[in-house]
Amino acid sequence: MSEQTSAAGTSPSYGSMEGQVAVVTGGSRGIGYGIAARFRAAGADVVITARKENALRDAAERLTAEVAGPGRVLPLVAHAGDSAAADACFAEVRAELGAVTTLVNNAATNPYFGPLLGLDEARALKTVQVNQYGLVTWTRSAVEVGGLGAPDAPVGAVVNIASIGGRIVDPGIGWYNATKAAMLLLTRQLAWELGPRIRVNAIAPGVVATELAAEVVRARREVLEAQLPLRRLGTPEDIGHAALFLATELSGWMTGQAIVLDGGALALPIAVEDGATS
Repeated sequence: MSEQTSAAGTSPSYGSMEGQVAVVTGGSRGIGYGIAARFRAAGADVVITARKENALRDAAERLTAEVAGPGRVLPLVAHAGDSAAADACFAEVRAELGAVTTLVNNAATNPYFGPLLGLDEARALKTVQVNQYGLVTWTRSAVEVGGLGAPDAPVGAVVNIASIGGRIVDPGIGWYNATKAAMLLLTRQLAWELGPRIRVNAIAPGVVATELAAEVVRARREVLEAQLPLRRLGTPEDIGHAALFLATELSGWMTGQAIVLDGGALALPIAVEDGATS
């Protein structure tokens, strides 16, 4: 048994990301930032992408100043639904840092809230482009341009940030949740297509206190927390810990799976009301 795969507690490298290159889409805030911070603390070179340059630069400065780690932090402006942007991003990453070892498909959008029959084409397509097609195009680019899973590279990891919304009915965000359900299916499909050189897994969070869920959190935090078995909402750090597990040999025999992190929301009795999720 190699040092990297020896039992936990017997090797200082177990769960380490030193020497690895991780790309986190939507990494300037919320869950993406929490994952990037955890990867940096574990020793990785971390690349964060987002559409807004100022927010991205500020996030990179915070990561460098507030999170100790030996690796570099590289911010790159890119749209998660743009295949050309993905190619350009991974070309720069490979030139600056070397082959990518981990991709986190975290960036998401939700421009529509309301019943499905009120959904217009423009917002429907935008949601699919980022949440669903973006997962495919960024994974493809990571492999073909970034070197993820190359024969001369370590076994790669893809971590998709889905949602428990992909498993339930939730008023107002049915279309968003449909794209998250698609992410869960695509995770299994890509695990089959990309093995054994790349492992593909997902995280399905419940309500996490981020900007994306700000309206829900402000209006209903006490109600939501009172219902959950663990009596609190999730944090970006909670998701970061799970992402580290999926990105390293801690989960070396795991692919095509989804970890649910929801404080126990899916364990609630059906009769409980007002159980909105993110």
